[in-house]
Amino acid sequence: MPCLICDRIAMIRAGTNPHFVAELDTGYVVLGDHQRFCGYTLFLCKQHANELHELEHNFKLRFLEEMSLVAEAVYHAFAPNKLNVELLGNGDTHLHWHIFPRRAGDTPQPGPVWWLPWEEMCAESTKPSDAERGDMIARLKHELEKLR
Repeated sequence: MPCLICDRIAMIRAGTNPHFVAELDTGYVVLGDHQRFCGYTLFLCKQHANELHELEHNFKLRFLEEMSLVAEAVYHAFAPNKLNVELLGNGDTHLHWHIFPRRAGDTPQPGPVWWLPWEEMCAESTKPSDAERGDMIARLKHELEKLR
């Protein structure tokens, strides 16, 4: 079965992923394709694994540490009120963190982003322009470099 995350990583390695921000020891930082939540970022594990406990101990600890570093950089780059950091997996079998910058009133009622209709989360209007994406990548890269 094809893996969307492995495909995205292959694009990063080929230099064709326009959402790529940075490579860390254990994963790749990318902006989300859609920015319904401005600054939405993902951290993709370099190793194809379904669960944290499948990773070798030291790699796992470093992956968790780097996820925290990415989340902090997102916080500084996009100045949200709160971050939602999630490691989910209903369809993808490749570890990846979702980092959602949250702001007061960003959803009709308080709760997880996933309560929004998928069509709203991935609306064409939530895709940043090339210039907007470039600015967001530069801001996030700058914050990551400051923390490293």
